[in-house]
Amino acid sequence: MHIDCFIPYRCAAQAHATLGSLRASQAVRQAWLLTPQGTPPAEITDAPCLPVGTLHGTDTLKAIARHASARYVLLCLRPAVLHMGRFALERLVRVADDTGAAIVYADRYVRSEGRHVPAPVIDYQRGSLRDDFDFGALVLVRNEALQQAVTSMQGGYTHAGWYDLRLRLSEQAPVVHINEFLYTEEAGDRAAGQFDYVDPKNRAVQLEMEDACTAHLRRIGAWLPPRDRRIDLHEGDFAHEASVIIPVRNRVRTIADALQSALGQETNFPYNVIVVDNHSTDGTTEAIRRFAGDGRLVHIIPQETTLGIGGCWNEAAHHPECGRFAVQLDSDDVYAAPDILQRIVDAFHREQCAMLVGSYRLTDLELRPLPPGVIDHREWTEANGHNNLLRVNGMGAPRAFYTPVLRRITVPDTSYGEDYALALAFSRRYRIGRLYDVLYLCRRWEGNSDAALDTAKANAHNLYKDRLRTWEVEARIRENGGQVRGGDTEAERDHRAH
Repeated sequence: MHIDCFIPYRCAAQAHATLGSLRASQAVRQAWLLTPQGTPPAEITDAPCLPVGTLHGTDTLKAIARHASARYVLLCLRPAVLHMGRFALERLVRVADDTGAAIVYADRYVRSEGRHVPAPVIDYQRGSLRDDFDFGALVLVRNEALQQAVTSMQGGYTHAGWYDLRLRLSEQAPVVHINEFLYTEEAGDRAAGQFDYVDPKNRAVQLEMEDACTAHLRRIGAWLPPRDRRIDLHEGDFAHEASVIIPVRNRVRTIADALQSALGQETNFPYNVIVVDNHSTDGTTEAIRRFAGDGRLVHIIPQETTLGIGGCWNEAAHHPECGRFAVQLDSDDVYAAPDILQRIVDAFHREQCAMLVGSYRLTDLELRPLPPGVIDHREWTEANGHNNLLRVNGMGAPRAFYTPVLRRITVPDTSYGEDYALALAFSRRYRIGRLYDVLYLCRRWEGNSDAALDTAKANAHNLYKDRLRTWEVEARIRENGGQVRGGDTEAERDHRAH
């Protein structure tokens, strides 16, 4: 018998079903219920209980480590009803044995309304630093690695316990994804929302997650001190102080609003609007040409037909008419007021930063506010935002760049994540300025590029951003000379040495 199982308790039916499925395998030595009461419900008479609640607390994980004596520990990450496939646990153990993994996890089905829907997850890599990384409903952990990780934990978290643990485990040995559907999870609670991490109600959670991530970056040598050096903003000669950059393809319903907003800005400096029309076929090109009488409009139709949003940005940023500062405006959206461009440029000169990010409000097409309202990314701090950016999925909008630096870095030619890649690269080298006032109205409608993503597309997006983080972590380690900074336990240093 190779596995001790630990299952968060929700109700008797859930506990019975999951316990029964796990115990059908001869690989299971013992199964515990994690209960807040500490007393087994009357309906459950044959399972020991630990009065610890969820996996979010460090104390819970330490209690699990004390009770685990099998070679492997199966952690159910949420109180779901699970049905294991035949020999699924044996398969998890076999792969863990073969690879020496600290954590093994697998794809699964989600059963909803009588249907088994495939719910694959993505591969774990060094940049899988999002605290909401989806392992599915369960993970198999090597007990030896668990004991070492728990021993190294100093203090404790109320919310970030599991996140801290899996980061520490990933420092010891591989985290292995089995892309086989080994179990079924009954559909249950809502998954984390796209903007949960910027909700002020979750501030205490986010502070703990940031602390755990920062400590991990220190241990692996990827932590960077504050980027507080101010830069000279007078490099090169520019006919325009700023350019509003609008990449567009097939947005005939919204492009006129965006152009009116951009051309309606009131400034004390010359600016232009560069529209990169990526071979639209729905009348967008004709809608743009109706603004041709305004000499500030630069209408570019690229020669290449395969550009993504990032490639369109490169066309604009390297155009001879691009201004000193390149300022984002998506073709769906509008600025919140006619003085936004002036405020952005003033902030650049005041802050002497290479990149500036504002805040935005979610609205519908008619500019009626949508929940959660204002997205200001106040998790960003001057001291640690460039490190915490490796944990979160973005840093807000509108984004604006000092053009000479943007031209040197260039934009990845993709249509997803190109803005995040730029934020990572800029924050590694330069100070990032922030404006927390609402500068931008982000209009949500069915035509948005991120509307109603299916699992395959969402997984592809998440995998790409994790890959961006992996490359960035490796770059930061190299920038630090490959030396591990303070915070390692002796065991962690010994592991890396060998």
